[in-house]
Amino acid sequence: MLFQDFLKYAPKIQNVDLPATHSHAKMAPSNRMELLSKINFEQINPKKAAVMMLFYPRNKETHLALILRTSYNGVHSSQIAFPGGKVEHFDRDLADTALRETHEEIGVHRDTISVIRPFSEVYIPPSNFMVYPFMGYSADELDFVLQPDEVAGLVELPFSDFMDDRIVVHEVMHTSYAGAIEVPGFQVNEHFVWGATAMMLSELKDALKLVL
Repeated sequence: MLFQDFLKYAPKIQNVDLPATHSHAKMAPSNRMELLSKINFEQINPKKAAVMMLFYPRNKETHLALILRTSYNGVHSSQIAFPGGKVEHFDRDLADTALRETHEEIGVHRDTISVIRPFSEVYIPPSNFMVYPFMGYSADELDFVLQPDEVAGLVELPFSDFMDDRIVVHEVMHTSYAGAIEVPGFQVNEHFVWGATAMMLSELKDALKLVL
């Protein structure tokens, strides 16, 4: 989709009733939704993080920015994600966290991002984080500057590929709560995007379908 056309549709997302759990369930590993329904979140008091689902033009076509996390000794090592990170005490709100972390991780300044709206939060059991995604866009072509300690690479996902249902596939993955199971996800080039990021992508895609 041409970015000038995307800008006509994007603001309509503000008035959409988000599909939330319905969309998340489509990309959740089997039994994950049942597991989440039994969690007492007041008791476990999850940490908070926020991410930015950032659209932008590349050669006049609409793209969505994803990042490849660096390899490290942790549960999210080498995974595909949205730019973002944990809430700090000095952040004004969750949107501020997403904007700050986007600038820190991929070098896109907050002043160039228009935030459209928050999306439904997603809980990540292995790290005990509740992640709050925001949809936003930059009107100009971007020159990304990656934070090498956290970001190993940038994955630029064309809008047309994102909206193509053929990128939804299944693979056998090892999870922290069910061992080796077949899980749904998005095949983005050589990357299999699953788990929390896939759940966020699913809601984003379903919401966009409601306004296109």
